[in-house]
Amino acid sequence: MKSAGADDSGAPVSDRRADRLRIRAAWMYFIEQMTQNEIADVLGVGRITVVRMLAEARARNEVKIAIEGDLAEIVRLERALEHAFGLQQAIVAPLSHADADPIPAISARTGSFLSEAMRPGMRVGVGWGRTLFSALSFINPKTLPDFKVISLLGGVGVARQINPAEFAWRFAQAFQGEGYLIPAPAVVDSVETKTALVERCGLQELFRMTEDLDAVLLSIGGIASATTFYRGGFLKDAEREALVARGAVGDVLFHFFDRNGELVDHPINSLVMSVDVDRLRKAPIRILTSGGPEKTEALVGAMKLLAPTVLITDEESAKRMLDLGD
Repeated sequence: MKSAGADDSGAPVSDRRADRLRIRAAWMYFIEQMTQNEIADVLGVGRITVVRMLAEARARNEVKIAIEGDLAEIVRLERALEHAFGLQQAIVAPLSHADADPIPAISARTGSFLSEAMRPGMRVGVGWGRTLFSALSFINPKTLPDFKVISLLGGVGVARQINPAEFAWRFAQAFQGEGYLIPAPAVVDSVETKTALVERCGLQELFRMTEDLDAVLLSIGGIASATTFYRGGFLKDAEREALVARGAVGDVLFHFFDRNGELVDHPINSLVMSVDVDRLRKAPIRILTSGGPEKTEALVGAMKLLAPTVLITDEESAKRMLDLGD
């Protein structure tokens, strides 16, 4: 049985994280010819730590003429994604085989990242989805004083367990923080209804809280996916076909966008009870976690729409994104 502090290989999570950071440092230094100071800036560590990691990589015989180790190909993909899409950090999860369901692997990496990245006093806006919900079980719970989580989307009643409110609440609980939910449907029937809910039903203060978020945590849906959005009746077949005809490749918070990262011209984008995409881009930390063959175009479009600072995906999705982005 795997211990609570071990990954799928049986190694302690802290050891695997240190291995990954060391290999990244070695790759940047010996392959990309970056200086130790530059590596320290990218990894967010001190120069002395970089020196120590490089020395350890040599001692472990991970650095010869080339870098050896199971993580080398993953690091190559991460660095390629960072260069291609202007990311501060890419995290690529390995898969057991090319056709494996990527969500468990992506969720594990997401939970590990969030456990380290969340800090006291942060105000975090969150989306929802299967990947994010699955990541909850990989988060190391701890108490973060003055930690606030704001759901960025109204409720989806038909989703039952996997819905925006449930994820936001459980994410806040993981860090003993406060959760704030949008008490309204995810999609309304008219712009007038949306305006009335915001202005007359006490939602203005909640939306004001999203004006100075420290971070946003999002996943995306592919236009071809049979998601809750379609099953729940929020989008009729004719509307979905119209979105596809206008170039839609996916959605974020039920805002549909094309491969160029532009919101498509369709009324549905005006009826969503969620925070505007423009506001999401103002958060200094923008985390996007998603993957799967049906989301490749959506992922490439989301790079332009959201300009994420951190991308967490799987190795097959990373390869497809790089091929499509060429």
